[in-house]
Amino acid sequence: MKILITGNMGYIGPCLVKHLRKSLPHATLTGLDIGYFANCLTGNGIFPECRVDVQYFGDIRNINPDILRGVDSIVHLAAISNDPMGNTFEQVTYDINYRASASLAQIAKEAGVRSFVYASSCSMYGYAEDGARRETSPLNPLTAYAKSKVLTEKDLEKLADDDFNVTSLRFSTACGMSDRLRLDLVLNDFVAGAVASGKITILSDGTPWRPLINVKDMARAIEWAIQRDQACGGDFLAVNVGSDGWNYQVKDLAEAVAQVIPGVDISINKDAQPDKRSYKVCFDLFKKLAPEHQPEVGLADTVKELKDGLEGMGFMNENFRDSRLMRLKVLTYLRSRNILNEMLEWAEELPRVQTR
Repeated sequence: MKILITGNMGYIGPCLVKHLRKSLPHATLTGLDIGYFANCLTGNGIFPECRVDVQYFGDIRNINPDILRGVDSIVHLAAISNDPMGNTFEQVTYDINYRASASLAQIAKEAGVRSFVYASSCSMYGYAEDGARRETSPLNPLTAYAKSKVLTEKDLEKLADDDFNVTSLRFSTACGMSDRLRLDLVLNDFVAGAVASGKITILSDGTPWRPLINVKDMARAIEWAIQRDQACGGDFLAVNVGSDGWNYQVKDLAEAVAQVIPGVDISINKDAQPDKRSYKVCFDLFKKLAPEHQPEVGLADTVKELKDGLEGMGFMNENFRDSRLMRLKVLTYLRSRNILNEMLEWAEELPRVQTR
């Protein structure tokens, strides 16, 4: 089996590749990434891409169809990956997250790729205070990022058929340690504050609901989706990925961090404007379809994993929200140096590199 992973040099990719190397040891793993965050390494000193068989550097907006030759399955992670980046680079978000994603799927289908796994998001539910959202619930995307996910899903559904199996994984909010850690995620942010300064600063009033999932469990769900038979969900499947036990209010996440890291002071912004991105999610369908690939990592273990990882890095940056561990900060720095243009394209053409 030959698997192409787009966006493999981000936060999720290193965890996914490490997992697939163990679970599908005979698979050929190929990466395709534009390289925005290649130098944002936070792991144990090993370059994560040493684990793939081939690494391509390129922009999915201008994909070379030759890369898809012989590919059985695509895992599509590449995206402008959160709301702050989407708000700052709105047009680029639609170009990459929607138009390029739909185009990639079309080209993949024409190339004979059989399975397309799309990293979607529960953020498309937006504001939902009247019960946990199921896959059939109304969608209420509030940001460019969330809207791009909705648009892409609609186009992917049109492409799916007996020969092109599409699985759209509506992931909960990611968390946990990675070889390219992001701190612009709610739980990761809280643990970073606790480790660096003994303080957790909640920017909202603490009441919004969020479902969460550890990146290791995201990798397990992707493994399932790669191998999913159409008898299990049809030729197009959009499914919420996470666990009912991982629906938390933001303030409860902060309290959970304080239980693992004693002596932490929690500050809540009581004057914050209401955060409309608040939703609980039901994961019954995922539990039914993928009983052997359910989330296994708990909240306390995730907090400890992050704590140990950050301490192992010697992390002491109290101003981490202005650091390269925040993805928007990386992009704005590259823009300020004219390394990236206004469309987030590299100023110089990237080489294509084969790692082994």
